[in-house]
Amino acid sequence: MNVSNPSACLPQDLESALLVGRVWRHGDSDDRSEGPSVVVVRNGQVFDITRTVPTTADLFDRADVVDIARTAQGESLGPVGKLIEASLAGQSGSGPVLLAPCDLQPIKACGVTFAVSLIERVIEEQAGGDPAKAHEVRNAITALIGTDLSKIRPGSDAALRLKAELERRNAWSQYMEVGIGPDAEVFSKSQPMSSVGFGADIGLHPASVWNNPEPEIVLAVSSKGVAVGATLGNDVNLRDIEGRSALLLGKCKDNNGSCAIGPFVRLFDERFTIDTVRQTSVSLRVEGSDDAFVLEGISHMSEISRDPLDLVGQTCGRHHQYPDGFMLFLGTMFSPIKDRDAPGGGFTHHLGDVVTISAPPLGALVNTVRLCTEIAPWTFGARALYRNLAQRGLLGVA
Repeated sequence: MNVSNPSACLPQDLESALLVGRVWRHGDSDDRSEGPSVVVVRNGQVFDITRTVPTTADLFDRADVVDIARTAQGESLGPVGKLIEASLAGQSGSGPVLLAPCDLQPIKACGVTFAVSLIERVIEEQAGGDPAKAHEVRNAITALIGTDLSKIRPGSDAALRLKAELERRNAWSQYMEVGIGPDAEVFSKSQPMSSVGFGADIGLHPASVWNNPEPEIVLAVSSKGVAVGATLGNDVNLRDIEGRSALLLGKCKDNNGSCAIGPFVRLFDERFTIDTVRQTSVSLRVEGSDDAFVLEGISHMSEISRDPLDLVGQTCGRHHQYPDGFMLFLGTMFSPIKDRDAPGGGFTHHLGDVVTISAPPLGALVNTVRLCTEIAPWTFGARALYRNLAQRGLLGVA
């Protein structure tokens, strides 16, 4: 994908896609337009509708979310291609740039929802976080259980029989439990307001030496548990830290800049539905800035082990409510194993890598890899958002 071409970062059917996002609008110190704004894209043009809905959480909770996105009056911010260009260039102090298309929503994520991913999680655990051991462990695990678990429905009688056999062989894993057991893995990936958007830097913890991107589709879900749209996400993963212990999941998943979402949420309508998500393929491309390394891969949502709406139901319901709605990563089948630095060493990021995650109906999410200790700190949280909205006279408009 040529990310220098703005149209390559947008849905292939842009003219019929109903897109919602957030931008940071710049202004002078006394300019009441300075701050985050909710935008929609109509016929290739961007419109600020913050005076109708001050947050995307408010918008996604509206029963008439599609009608509001289509008809709400808003200030024109120009062509969406210009916004894509400015966001890739990291411009500041001038025109608007993209933010993550969510705000008050907690960021939840589902793990081990694809068979290939399941095997890689078992390898991480068996290797104890040591990438040098992963090749040997991968061969041993594959010989034992094979590579095609996609026909086993989680929680089914066949899954229970497989579990019993693996336990007999002392090969059962906690990752197997959530991969083919009745309960999905659902964890808190990131805090509200902490996700970075299209064109931003993503962060690796400096303690990690074995890590990778995780390209995923992310559902936008209302407080009523209704999936209202979808976007793309990078659930940045530190394989060595998680491999040492699953109890380190928080350390390896939730760091400064470790969650990227965007560029826009595409709302479900008559042209784009949850069935579209079920049949979408998500592509990944990593381009090294220091070694000309290129890694490519693809995830087919048709191969997911658990239906996306089942994952929504396991996340929220009578057992757990989300009054601001939530964003839900659906998991990935892509765990990169292509050797980069040494034979048998597999893949790990280099600083400066450009990661592009794309899907035809959703466009592309582009980010650059840095250390989480070196990128801009996260300082604009929920309190800052409401202070800013109050200063701009935007509270009480939803």
